[in-house]
Amino acid sequence: MRHVISVLLQNEVGALTRMTGLFSSRGYNIDSLNVAPTDDPLVSRVTLVIEGSDAAIAQLNTQLAKLVDVVNIHDMTLGDHFEGELAIVKMKLQTGGYVKVANLAKQYGAEILDESQVSCTVRLTGRPSEVDDFIRAAAEFADISAVARSGSVAVSKGEVTLSSYARHHRLTG
Repeated sequence: MRHVISVLLQNEVGALTRMTGLFSSRGYNIDSLNVAPTDDPLVSRVTLVIEGSDAAIAQLNTQLAKLVDVVNIHDMTLGDHFEGELAIVKMKLQTGGYVKVANLAKQYGAEILDESQVSCTVRLTGRPSEVDDFIRAAAEFADISAVARSGSVAVSKGEVTLSSYARHHRLTG
């Protein structure tokens, strides 16, 4: 099963390496990793996507909670959440391809950044599956020359935030 996990991590040299090392040492590949600052300069928010059984990921999260740099963990896939990704896709177009790109961009709510008739660059935001669908559809009429994806970011639906979750569910380890 695909799990989207958000981690509040102390913003210190080596903290991310220690966290990701835990996954690799147990033979898990991280499908997506996004790190960004929070409103607290001492803490970063890490969002990662990993495949594994619920039991295996729960065990990994328990081990992750024992790392001194980890402030809190929340497996977003255990509850309702919003998830999104940014992608920039560069394509080489054949004759008449620009009209197809423009129609596809409109269908997906994407923005055309480079309006050349031969080469076109598009920026798209959406769920990872929507980004996948856009790229597959574009590849039917264009040569995809570059894809830059941000990786998933996610927040829980409703009033719960990872910070409020941290205040009410302190990690022990």
